[in-house]
Amino acid sequence: MKKGLRDMNEAEDTQCTGLIADPIYHYIVMTDRIEGEKTERDVIDTPWVQRLRRIFQLQSARWVFPTAEHTRFQHSLGTLHVAGTFSERLYPSLFRIFKTELPSFPYIDELLRLAGLLHDAGHGPFCHFFDEQYLSRFNTNHEEIGQLIIRDKISPFIKEIRRSPQGFLKKTEVLDPEQIAFLIKRPQKKEGRKYPRWLNFLQQLFRGIFTFDNIDYVLRDAYMTGVSIGPIDWRRLLHYTAFRKEGLMLDQRGMDALAMFLNARLYLYSNVYYHRTTRSIDLQLQEIFRETMEILCPFHPLEEIDRYLSLTDWFVMERVSEWKQSLSPLEKRLGGKWAEVLSRKLRWSSVFEEKLTLREMEMGRPIFLKPEEVKQRIKSFLPKRLKDLEFHVDMAHHDPRPLNPWHASEERTLLIYDPGAKRISREPLRRLFQYIPAKVAICRVYASTHHFDQELGRAARRALALEGYRESFETNV
Repeated sequence: MKKGLRDMNEAEDTQCTGLIADPIYHYIVMTDRIEGEKTERDVIDTPWVQRLRRIFQLQSARWVFPTAEHTRFQHSLGTLHVAGTFSERLYPSLFRIFKTELPSFPYIDELLRLAGLLHDAGHGPFCHFFDEQYLSRFNTNHEEIGQLIIRDKISPFIKEIRRSPQGFLKKTEVLDPEQIAFLIKRPQKKEGRKYPRWLNFLQQLFRGIFTFDNIDYVLRDAYMTGVSIGPIDWRRLLHYTAFRKEGLMLDQRGMDALAMFLNARLYLYSNVYYHRTTRSIDLQLQEIFRETMEILCPFHPLEEIDRYLSLTDWFVMERVSEWKQSLSPLEKRLGGKWAEVLSRKLRWSSVFEEKLTLREMEMGRPIFLKPEEVKQRIKSFLPKRLKDLEFHVDMAHHDPRPLNPWHASEERTLLIYDPGAKRISREPLRRLFQYIPAKVAICRVYASTHHFDQELGRAARRALALEGYRESFETNV
């Protein structure tokens, strides 16, 4: 009899879940349509998640890597999957800390899965480029917009979800959209709302050195661009990750897997996100992006969120393609420049490149100077006949794409456990950072012609204190 009941329950679980085919994980499981309930399928089918199909994952690199046409939608589904996989592993250690204070496993599982699914819901066209070049004028970003979308648009669906793929929530449990919004971005202290301690622990999984988000984008971006990054043993990271009362912990036996992951991630920075042509396209976009958005997005997204729904890559590219025939001189000028970008007629070529390492940063090399500061230094070393030469300086460490793993604040979110000594320390992580051969900054000079490569290269080397140049100068390091 018990076997029959178990078989019936398993059959019901199968009927309540659906499979999404995926090139990275083979299949992603979701809760499917269930009469009288809202499920993950209902959230995925909202216009606010479906709009992510029309926002490319890689803002400029897709013009460099022809197969990288994947979207934020695919990445969001992948992040949901990784979050669910980690929740099953981490719940027992979290329960040992918080016991009766902690909600049920299906609640935590679904909370993490939905946060993974919705973490990019607020992205605008050209993703992080839109944050830096346009949303900054409103003193906001895609995370805050995503929080508003969760609270105002997706909240009714979230509150009616009664299960995760792992089982039913308790009858007294109702998923809290505010907790999902919190996982996406920690609120300002002045907001005043108190969140349970276990939720603060969970946020480390969204803002740490390895996260559901960056595990998926490393795997997916490498696969879709065709860039070979070597093995990533994220399952070993999963196995050796747990919570202790001090916070998120990685067993020392998982350190090699962490090193593999960080090396793969940094390889993508140097060869995809920081690719010389990717950055050249970004330079060209910078010249027209803000003016374009002032026309297409003449509103504060947080104040008129309904208008934000249609603001996607597709919308922008369709509109700017029409501007070449516009009667507006501004639109006609911008339309011509957009035509160059969309047809990949690039204005700027890389004429000098220098990769700077962590060791050089420690020695005081000026890698954190702003591009304009470096440009002025280069000008001072150019021959007088080239003082009016037009060129651009790009410092790749300023790229707003996913956080660089060398960022100091991230180190504080991960503890390393030594099973032999039975003690916790951050020292192994510091030692690991010293030996990863990472390129943490790339300085490039771009010009419209290669006629003056030697002169620009020589001046750039002197500006960056290369080739024996040792003049002292102030930096903002």
